[in-house]
Amino acid sequence: MKEFSRTARIADFLKRELGTFIQKELRDPRLGMVSVIDAQVSRDLSHAKIYVTVMGKNTPEEAKESLDVLNKAAGFLRSQVAKINNARTTPQLRFYYDTSVNRGQHISKLIQDAVDADRSRYTDSDGE
Repeated sequence: MKEFSRTARIADFLKRELGTFIQKELRDPRLGMVSVIDAQVSRDLSHAKIYVTVMGKNTPEEAKESLDVLNKAAGFLRSQVAKINNARTTPQLRFYYDTSVNRGQHISKLIQDAVDADRSRYTDSDGE
């Protein structure tokens, strides 16, 4: 149980700090508005998968350029995190596009469309 809480704490720390560093330290115009959504740290703390979204980019293909910039800057970002992290090691960082936000928006839209269709059927049959 303790091991899980440690990886969860490190993931939370990475999520918070990387979000700040990406916004404040990376000046590449190809990057766009990046939000760090999640971080998953391996059990041995050697690797971290960082999940991001990019404003205005709805697919991994559209976000590819931003991901390339992030993955090229991963060493720099890791060194920045290591400066404020008091752990013995800082995980290697790898950035991935997070599709869950778009999937959630798509599901919400489908639900809203179904509610609207149901509502219009109800009002049509009601004679209003």
